[in-house]
Amino acid sequence: MQLAVLGGFVVAGMAPLLHRWFGARTPLVMALLPAALAFWLLGQWPTIAAGEVLLLEWAWVPGLEITLTFLIDGLAWLFALLITVIGALVLVYSGDYLRGHRDLPRFLVVITAFMMSMLGLVLADNLVTLFVFWELTSITSYLLIGFNHTDLSARKAALQGLLVTVGGGLALIAGFVMLAVAGDSWSLTELATRGEALRAHALYTPLLICVLIGAFTKSAQFPFHFWLPNAMAAPTPVSAYLHSATMVKAGIYLLARLQPALGGTEVWVVTLSLVGALTMVTGAFLAIRHTNIKKLLAYSTVMALGTLTMLLGIGTDGALVAFVVFLLAHSLYKGALFLVAGILDHETGTKDVTAMGGLWRTMPLATAVAMVAGLSLAGLPPLLGFLGKELMFESVLEAGAYRPLILLLAFVAAFLTLAVAAIVALRPFFGAPRQTPKVPHEAAWGMLVGPALLATLSLLAGLAPGVLDGLVAATTVAIGAGEASVHLALWHGVNLPLMLTLASLLLGGLVFRHWDRLRGRLACLEPIIARGPEAGYEALMRGVVRVAEWQTGMLQNGYIRNYLVMTLLVLLGLVGHALFFRHSLDVALSLDLYFHEAVVAGLMVAGAVAACVMRSRLAAVAALGIMGFSIALAFVLFSAPDLAITQLLVETLTVILLVLVLFRLPRFATLSTPLERLRDLVVAALVGGMVTLLMLSVLGGERLPRISDYMVANSQPLGHGHNIVNVILVDFRALDTLGEMFVLALAAIGVYAMLRFHAGEYDARHPASPPERDDG
Repeated sequence: MQLAVLGGFVVAGMAPLLHRWFGARTPLVMALLPAALAFWLLGQWPTIAAGEVLLLEWAWVPGLEITLTFLIDGLAWLFALLITVIGALVLVYSGDYLRGHRDLPRFLVVITAFMMSMLGLVLADNLVTLFVFWELTSITSYLLIGFNHTDLSARKAALQGLLVTVGGGLALIAGFVMLAVAGDSWSLTELATRGEALRAHALYTPLLICVLIGAFTKSAQFPFHFWLPNAMAAPTPVSAYLHSATMVKAGIYLLARLQPALGGTEVWVVTLSLVGALTMVTGAFLAIRHTNIKKLLAYSTVMALGTLTMLLGIGTDGALVAFVVFLLAHSLYKGALFLVAGILDHETGTKDVTAMGGLWRTMPLATAVAMVAGLSLAGLPPLLGFLGKELMFESVLEAGAYRPLILLLAFVAAFLTLAVAAIVALRPFFGAPRQTPKVPHEAAWGMLVGPALLATLSLLAGLAPGVLDGLVAATTVAIGAGEASVHLALWHGVNLPLMLTLASLLLGGLVFRHWDRLRGRLACLEPIIARGPEAGYEALMRGVVRVAEWQTGMLQNGYIRNYLVMTLLVLLGLVGHALFFRHSLDVALSLDLYFHEAVVAGLMVAGAVAACVMRSRLAAVAALGIMGFSIALAFVLFSAPDLAITQLLVETLTVILLVLVLFRLPRFATLSTPLERLRDLVVAALVGGMVTLLMLSVLGGERLPRISDYMVANSQPLGHGHNIVNVILVDFRALDTLGEMFVLALAAIGVYAMLRFHAGEYDARHPASPPERDDG
């Protein structure tokens, strides 16, 4: 399976070549990959149904406990099957939706890469590999949302989605690190068995906060919900795949996967229940304000994601069963409705549902698909969505903390969602025919087969829910439910959830009937909504720009001396803090110098001082040369001939280059004030003193074993050489020696170039420009 996922990225990169070979049939060819993976997953169902887990191990970086191990249990199997099946249908759909589009190969590259990234995410058993695939989904979704890159709104929406999800990803990786430390493992399988220790650990609260931020941003939970509807700037196949069935459920998947390890605490239950319920009602309320069919569906997706989060927060066995059923129902009906929305846009030229009407006469098949999927979204029998809503109400009635509030929010979201379903499924197809930008007609079969299959599955699963018992049981066990068997049924008798469904049907019908008038009434709330979380995001981005401008003006103002001062101050702070506060300062001060050593040291000091006080550039370069050659001489005195040769050649080349460049320039100009020069002197003195103390401290204590002892002991056994110096240079310090060889070669090339390149040649290759004409 690992080879299949990694090979999928190779197939994605081959999309332009395949497009040359197969032309318009390329999406059908590429759909064979997810279709084959789906069939392979179906072949593993007997193993999953028996309660077994497939652990496909593959060591990646074993020294760091990073593996590309894939875990396939009920939860991973369900998500992987949805990703591959819906992915294959979306690719088939794209063949007709984007037929003739010049960027179709680019689209196929990115959406296939996204598909493999999402598949790797739900199958990964290691926290590091899960995070790698997590970030790959963010990057590829950014490219998909901004597919129409000439459209400013698409680019802005793509950047917004990227910044929100990647910002959450930074919190997530911090949470993963703390989770691995607290659980003493990077494996999700092992962490799931250490839930009691994790919940009792001191890091539990901070790691949970970080993980929740990552999951909430990815799955558009309040207050991060605003990026998802804006992402509808993407082509409809992208919306159908990323923002209903796969990517936005990545955060939901992560919460479900970590439920056995982190769930059950009060902070988990309260946070997920309340945030999920608030997201649920926010999405449903904001949906009815829009007439754009994709925005209607996007906000209803926010509602569904909030419902799933709320059910995980409630956490009872019944809530987890409702979670699985609702997840499956939403993937089926929302994928179908998004694809129908694309058909309407493609065939009528508009996304505005108020500009459509009477389309059932010219688009009967699309009408039938929309009706079936819409009934499931509304939660009406005999569709699977009805069963999901009934189980949701049952779970809310069993909730512990804040049950009345959560029940109220769930009921409001239910009847508002029913109104949205009626608007999407009825308004475009029934009523008086309306003039649309394009003459409507039935879509091509490639665009109909996907939504028709998804709607049919939703209907069949609702009529015979018992076929899902095994799948629901295997999935709920994977996310921490008990071993109790699951028995799904469409009819549960006359009970309170049924009464709530009937009441939501009545109120939802009233909202749908008076929708046009209600939209007008809600217009007064626009100023309040405009100051919501998205306004906070925009203010944050403006603040980032202002801080960047200030930082650039202060730290990157074009003066190299300022860059050096900042760099040296940071070095002084970091090294000085470690030297004085984290380690004892053990200085070994010895003035046992020979006369010739003192002379060399004096030359170094004299060269440095002279370079600072000289008023001529050439004299300053000569003084720097004295200091550099004195350093080379010090290397010779202390038996480091290789370093001496390198220093000598580099210093020679530097002096020659500086002389050639600077000998025509005027004397130094006064570019700094006396106060700035005093500042530079102080910084230089502090850094020099710190480095001196650091060297003396190193010489004054044996903090680590001598490396020379290791080299003497192992040069012959490991390096097979009797000349210790040669073994050190060639074997133990191979990369260091290679670097020195590179420096020597570069110096030689530089000297040769200077000798061969004369001023006359430069003048011949770069003739003087003619004087500019003065038109004044």
